[in-house]
Formats: sequence, C-alpha cells, structure tokens
Amino acid sequence: MATAAQWISGARLRTLPLAFAPVLIGTGAAIGSVGGFTSFIIGDYTRNGHDHSLPQIFLRAVLALLVSLCLQIGSNFANDYSDGVRGTDDVRVGPVRLTATGLAEPNAVKRAAFLFFGIAGVAGIVLVLISQAWWFLIVGAAAVAAAWFYTGGRKPYGYMGLGEVFVFVFFGLVATLGTMWMQVGGLSLSGWAGAIAIGSLASAVLMVNNLRDIPTDIEADKITLAVRLGDNRSRIAFASLVLVPFALLVLAILDGHPAVALAILALVPALNPLKTVLRGTTGTGLIPPIRSTGLTALAFAALMGLGLAL
Repeated sequence: MATAAQWISGARLRTLPLAFAPVLIGTGAAIGSVGGFTSFIIGDYTRNGHDHSLPQIFLRAVLALLVSLCLQIGSNFANDYSDGVRGTDDVRVGPVRLTATGLAEPNAVKRAAFLFFGIAGVAGIVLVLISQAWWFLIVGAAAVAAAWFYTGGRKPYGYMGLGEVFVFVFFGLVATLGTMWMQVGGLSLSGWAGAIAIGSLASAVLMVNNLRDIPTDIEADKITLAVRLGDNRSRIAFASLVLVPFALLVLAILDGHPAVALAILALVPALNPLKTVLRGTTGTGLIPPIRSTGLTALAFAALMGLGLAL
C-alpha cells in the first residue's frame, strides 16, 4: 500500500509550474487589457458595464488556478494508471510510478485521477457561473477528455506522437486564453502571444521527458513525437520550443506592453537545460532538465504576466 509520500510523488509535483504558468499570463493579460494596475489605483475598473475590479479578477484567477492544478494532477495520475496497466512503465528511467511498481492498486490510482478531474470540474462550474460563459463547459469537458485519452482508451493519442500538440493546445492556448476570457470577456494580441509562448514551453517539458524515454518507449511500442523525430531532431525541437517564447515577447511589446521585456530574465534558468540537452545527455541525466524547463516556464510566465499587468 502506497504511503502518503509516495502518493504525493505520484502526483508529480515537478510538473505543477505548468499549471501556474498559463494562469499567471492570462491574469496579467486580463489586468493589462483593462488599463493595468493604474486603473485599480484610480478606481476605473469598469469596462462595457462589467465589474473588472481587483477582487473579481483575483477570485476568478484563483478558480482558474484550481482548475489548472487539478487537471494537471489528474492527468498525471491518469497517465500513471494507463501506462501502468499497459506495461509501458515496467522499465523506467525516471521516477517511480504507483501502478507499474504495485505500490498502489490500479483502480485506486484511477480513482485519484477522477477525483482531481471532479474537483477541477466543480471549480470550473463555479467559474462559469460567475462569468456566465456557458460555452466554456464544453471546453472544460474537452480538457478532461484530453487529459484522460493522452494515454487512456483504446487508441491514446500520446502513443501516436500527438502529445505535444494537445499539451500546446490545452496547457497553452486553452488555459491561458480561457483564464483571460473568464476575467474580462475578451482576448488581446498580448494574450495570444503569451498563450503560444507558454504552450511552447509546456511542449518542451514533454519533449525532453519523451527524449529521455525513447529507448523504453520503442520497446513498449509507444510512438511519441520524440520517437518519430529521433534523438538529434528531438533535441533541436526542444531547443526551438524553449527559445520561441522569447521571440514572441516582441508581439506583446508592439501591443503596448514594453514591460514584458522583463521576461528575458527567464533565459537564465533556461540555459542549463538547453546545454544539457544539446550536448547529448541521455537517461537519468535528462531528469534535471525536465524540472528546470518547468521552472523556466514559471519564471517566464511570472515576469511576462507582471509586464502585461503594469
């Protein structure tokens, strides 16, 4: 029977920066779209008859973060369960998995996944009730389905090389733009730039994770994008996914938010994972870049979000 510490490890806390990041950028873009922090200081926070006061934005940001965090954790448990029962995780280079090692019953891991999906659903419904954006219920259901069918179901898309595509869409575009829309009922060029940027960094985390697992995934017939691209091209793809977000800052600057240049500082934590991956490191040596790339995404999002809100 798994201990509490092993369940916490199974939640893969190192991936949680990817849940925080889109909410930070989406909230920063929302604040910037209604005049920035200055509008709150002078009390001018009403747009199109809607209250966009700081307490309202904060409440919606917290709910969006709860949705994002629970979807991420639920997805991690779902991945643990599905890969475990398929035997994909029988030989692992990375951290221990609950299902594959027998530390927890498969159904218990599956229940944990749907518990977090359920919490995300409740928070999402509350957010929809507040924002009155009823159509977002469909988006939320699609996000849960994407989390489950990444490695679940008869034909998981994660086994067909589409994992990075869905991560880009749901942990980049949907999470970031959804956060902004729920707060102010609209989108901006800066919001789109931030969404594409964080989607790229989230995809980079998955890319380096799958790069590490190429040998074992080939044995398990798990055809990830890294398997399709091969070792060298996967490393180039990773570097591109990490660097593209910094180029996208130009769009936000042109959109009237020069302070987003602060996000250039996130290049500092990006240097180590870039060097590690590009010099050909393999196996367990690729575990630190997974964590470092996630922290790079968080740093980038915090700085860009702040720049958008100023």
